[in-house]
Amino acid sequence: MTVRSFGARLAEEFSAGRHLCAGIDPHAPLLAEWGLADDAAGAERMGREVVAASAGIAACVKPQISFFERFGSAGFLALERVLADARAAGLLVVGDVKRGDIGSTFAAYADAWLAPGSPLEVDAMTVAAYMGFGTLSGAFPYVRDHGKGLFVLAATSNPEAREVQAARRADGSTLAAAMVADAEAFNAAAFGDEAVGSVGVVLGATLDLATFGIETAGSPRRSSWRRRCPCSPPASGRREPGSRTRGRSSGASAAHCSRTSRAAFSRADQRAWRNACAPVRRRSPPRWPTRRDPPPPGVPRARPTQYIRGR
Repeated sequence: MTVRSFGARLAEEFSAGRHLCAGIDPHAPLLAEWGLADDAAGAERMGREVVAASAGIAACVKPQISFFERFGSAGFLALERVLADARAAGLLVVGDVKRGDIGSTFAAYADAWLAPGSPLEVDAMTVAAYMGFGTLSGAFPYVRDHGKGLFVLAATSNPEAREVQAARRADGSTLAAAMVADAEAFNAAAFGDEAVGSVGVVLGATLDLATFGIETAGSPRRSSWRRRCPCSPPASGRREPGSRTRGRSSGASAAHCSRTSRAAFSRADQRAWRNACAPVRRRSPPRWPTRRDPPPPGVPRARPTQYIRGR
């Protein structure tokens, strides 16, 4: 049986109008806002609720592995259950693991996260290739033959990264631009006939990529939604009266789309994500959804959690 590539599956999600990637980041302050304990059980509860809210709305979910890993074996067991829910819901899973090493060591990372049947199997993983793009070769068989994907760190939004990522190589290109070029070359060689390659790059949505030597002429036009999920807090930190958000204005939170996504949201995406934003506990009467705007079919509305409108 021919295995469909990760890029082909992602392109299918885009064609269906699903451009969102829901992050699952159960850090301590966010668990406290949800009224959950800062332990493996709390992380599992949050992760599974975000998956339930994302089904049929988002293209994929992206669990940040470190927030599960900090609880040891119990955290990994909780993560396995979240991943199982995501597979059952038909969601693509991007494991935010940011692994990077050489030779057999990186190959072992690929076995852990990409091998079919692995307890931690995901559809794609984030990787760091600053020791050379060729160090990712341990994952290439999974990408070519098993429908897996990679997202390579290129130009990230943290201020500390610029000194390294904007450094110039002997050929004049920046390190960030070289990561993009290497990913493009791999996709052209392995998936030349497909519209979307299986190796992507991580680009900070708040960056001027031209200063990193990265050409973005073909990128989607920046919209008034600022490449964020509509439930993200505005840059000023102000919130709509009566609403509540779970994130910090400096970064994406558990139910917010990936801040590195550069796809523009359609109006249908905006309405659907507002209706299905992951559940949050609140004491005041909910303002969202209304009778006129019910949640999409298949999205649970379990008590005592409610779906509310955020910004």
